[in-house]
This record gives sequence, C-alpha cells and structure tokens, in this order.
Amino acid sequence: MSRRCELTGVGPMVGNNVSHANNKSKRRFLPNLCDVTLASEVLGQSYRFRITAGALRSVDHVGGLDAFLLKARDLKLSTRALKVKRSLKKKMTATAAA
Repeated sequence: MSRRCELTGVGPMVGNNVSHANNKSKRRFLPNLCDVTLASEVLGQSYRFRITAGALRSVDHVGGLDAFLLKARDLKLSTRALKVKRSLKKKMTATAAA
C-alpha cells in the first residue's frame, strides 16, 4: 500500500534533519494518512479511503465527498476515487435528465 492520499495525491516529501551543530542528514516527511469511511449522499453508499488529515478537513469544508470529488482534478485522484467520481457524474446526469 503506497503512502499517498487517494483524494489529493499528497505523498512523502524529502528534506534534511539539521542538528544543533548544523549537520545535515536526509530524512522523509510522511503524510498523516487516516483510514476513513466517507458517505456519498447522491449514490447512497459509503466508501473507504486512505486520505490525509488535511484532505479530511477539506472534504468537510467543501460540503462532503460528492462536492469534493466534483471539484477535484482527475490527475490527483486515485483510480478508486476516479471510479466513484465517474459513477457520481453518471448518476447526476441521469437524475437531471429525468
């Protein structure tokens, strides 16, 4: 399982540990990933995602999973999230046409 957020695409970053004597050694900054279950109101289902804590706050701020997915770019989403987004768009166009 990769250390990458499924909704925002955030992954590990690299930097330096800097000691008091200003010695530098390489280190990795890992994202704060959480296993969460998010509910889609339009589809009437809940989905499990592995997302960062910041992404969870963003989903809450935008107004839920449906609004976040419709606003998000396809390049940043994982394949599972992209699949949910496609089914969400399909369901919304079907209800708008009916």
